[in-house]
Formats: sequence, structure tokens, C-alpha cells
Amino acid sequence: MEARDEFTEFWLISAPGEETCQQTWEALNSATAKHKNLSSNFKFSIPELKVGTLDALFGLSNDLDKLDAYTESVVKKLGRYIGDVIPEKDKLKDYFSINGNTVSSYVTKFQWDVAKFPTKQPLKNISDQITKHSTQIEMDLRNRAVSYNNLRNSLEGFQKRASGSLLSRSLLEIVTKDDIVLNSEHLVTLLVVVHKHSENEWYGKYETLATMVVPRSSRKIVEDSENCLFSVTLFRKAVDEFKQACYKRRFTIRDFVYDEEALIAEKTEIGRLDMELKNQFGPLTKWLKVNFGEAFVCWIHVKAMRVFVESVLRFGLPVNFQAMLLAPLKKGQKKLQEVLNRHYHHLDNSSTSNQVLDIFDFPGLNVNLADHHPYVFFKISLNICDIY
Repeated sequence: MEARDEFTEFWLISAPGEETCQQTWEALNSATAKHKNLSSNFKFSIPELKVGTLDALFGLSNDLDKLDAYTESVVKKLGRYIGDVIPEKDKLKDYFSINGNTVSSYVTKFQWDVAKFPTKQPLKNISDQITKHSTQIEMDLRNRAVSYNNLRNSLEGFQKRASGSLLSRSLLEIVTKDDIVLNSEHLVTLLVVVHKHSENEWYGKYETLATMVVPRSSRKIVEDSENCLFSVTLFRKAVDEFKQACYKRRFTIRDFVYDEEALIAEKTEIGRLDMELKNQFGPLTKWLKVNFGEAFVCWIHVKAMRVFVESVLRFGLPVNFQAMLLAPLKKGQKKLQEVLNRHYHHLDNSSTSNQVLDIFDFPGLNVNLADHHPYVFFKISLNICDIY
């Protein structure tokens, strides 16, 4: 079956070579071909890495288990943040690419990157290199995200205060100095939010809510879908009486002091935040795209190392196994598992079975027997963001 970009899960398996590794590959295809649409199968190319000692492989097996989980978490943190930062969801796939390939096609076409991870160096060195690089990416992500999020949250805070209901939004950009009485010793202007259903009641009652309200002083400044904002002028000594009367009739007094300097300062700060956010957006998204690819490459190389190490531990030396990638059909996963277990059941009856059990008993090696298969098995989940 042909590779498709929409694969979201792979089973990375390996089995010992028969007369040749090609025969192992052909036998797998033959076994799954008997049942239509169980999986799409791909060869997974792993070079002959430096084996070292058996004790070193035992220890490395456990380390790689942890590193696998860690590198996957870094990839998915990057993926989630890309989904959070990029507003155009139809452009997300552009950020989830590795050397021009989608994540799915990168996995199906995997080739060991000898330039980044020379095969002549010990596996422990490669593992340490990947750990260091992934840790640096995670730290850089954290720092960049904190800086960008702080800017974004500050700007959104201003925008939120400038929008929403008249009961809570900022009035700085709504009320002008022409709407209120300024610098008067005796008079003051109050701002009152009135539900639209009560607009007529307001016009009929506001002059009688206190003894010293200026007649015909109320003016509608603005309205939204539910409420109207009115100004009304009265003598300062009548403010408390007027507020109590408004409270009884469910008219809401908005506390407001006209401050032109505060308005200018707020507009200046919004402009500064908006400009700084735009200045950071380009470099941030470029960094995310590059480092998502870097992190993903690290993760899949860890998967390749795990297959190599577990295959050597399980099938022995000399190195002779075939790694294979299966993209299972979701509704056929149970059936595919049965086919694979039946196809490779003889591996549990071979001499390697006892070696496997010895490996499970090795101190410090965390292996769940319930997850045991007669072949080497690792899952790759590409549920990185909403589009995958």
C-alpha cells in the first residue's frame, strides 16, 4: 500500500533475519496481505550501530526508554505551542515538516542522519548528545514562550478591558471630556448603565432619584446589545442619595474619573505591546518551525536506537534483524495484533525466549510482561496537534 500523509500511528517492529533480512520483510508483507487493509508496511532503515558490551546495552535499554518518553514530550510541547501561537490553523502543517517532509512521510522514509549522529561513536554518546540537544530546545522553548506569552497576555488584558459589556469594560475610550462636567466645585457627572428594557423608565425617573439632579442633563453616550450608558449631572451633596436610588432600581453606577493623560498612556502602551508582539512573532515562529524538526529528528532516532538495542538483546549477535514500520488501520488493530502474534509465535519457542526473560529480570530494567510481544515492538503516535 502507498504511503499517505494522514498516518497518525505507527507500530515499529523488528524480527530476526531469516536466510536474509529481505525474506523477513517479504514474509511480513505476505502475512498482512492475507487480510485486506490491516496496515500499510514500510521498511525502517537502521544502520549497524556500535554494539559495545552486553552490560552497556542492558543499561542503555533502560536509559533509552526514559529518553524516548522525554524526547516525545519535547516534540509535543513544541507542537501544542505552535498550535497556540499560529492563528491560521490551515497553515499549521507548514510548521510540522522535517526537511520538506511531513512528519508521517519522514517516519516512513526514515534514514539515519550520519552527519548529526555518526554511527562509529558509542550509542551512549549518541544518547547523551540527543539528551543535551533536546534539553536545550525545551529550555529555549520555555524562555521564548514566557516572553511572548507575557506580551500577549498584557495586550489581551487591555483589549479585554476595552471590549465586552458596558457593565465592566473600560470607559476611557468611550467617554470624552464633552460628556461630563469638569472642574466644578458643586456639580458632578455620574455614568449609569441601564438595561435597554429599562431605558424608558430611566428617562422618566432619573430627575426624581435625588433632590438635586440637574433637569434634562441625562444623555445616552453609547449602547451595546444589552445596555445603554447614560450620563447625568447633579450636585455633589446629592450623590449618595442618587446612588442608593439607582441601586434599588437596578441602575448600575460606573466609577469613572476622566483622565486624559491615562488615556494617552494606555494607548501608547497598547501600541508598544502590539509592535513588540509583532516583532517577536516572526523570529518565534521561525524558531518553532526549525526546532520542531530538530526535536522530531531526535525523537525518531531514539526510536531507531531502541529497536536496534532491543533487537540485539533479544535476537543476539551477530546483528541480524529487519526493522519494519506498520501503519495500522484503526478498526483493524486488534486483528493486526493477532496476525503478528501468530506470524511470530515461533520466536517465543526459540532459544531467545529464555534470553528475553533474563532481560526482564535484569535489575533496574523496567519491562511490563503484559506488553511483551514475541517480536520487538514500539508505538509511534503522531497526535502532535489538532491537525494530526
